[in-house]
Amino acid sequence: MRDSSGNGIRIRRVYETPDPDDGTRVLVDRIWPRGLAKDAARLDEWLKAAAPSTELRRWYGHAPERSAEFGRRYRAELADPERRAAVDHLRELAASGPLTLLTATKDPAQSHLPLLAEAVGG
Repeated sequence: MRDSSGNGIRIRRVYETPDPDDGTRVLVDRIWPRGLAKDAARLDEWLKAAAPSTELRRWYGHAPERSAEFGRRYRAELADPERRAAVDHLRELAASGPLTLLTATKDPAQSHLPLLAEAVGG
């Protein structure tokens, strides 16, 4: 998936073959993707602090009926100092070239990535 955020930040599944246009590739999940060897991931960084809390992730469960409330809660979490620092770091990376945010989630559009890309780009 490319530039779905509208701000030049790409979102993709970490399992997809890296694209030469990905630029800096950052995994923004709290847990390591199942079945993926660390050397096969071809990541530049793993930034756990940008991911939703374990509690929020479990509550959401990618249930479409919870997406609006998930968005509200995740945006509130992004105001936390550690997460705010992670967003600032991602902004710096995006300012220096293409940035691709990666997740293991089956449907990145229903994950935290569009919200994070919005926070980084906004």
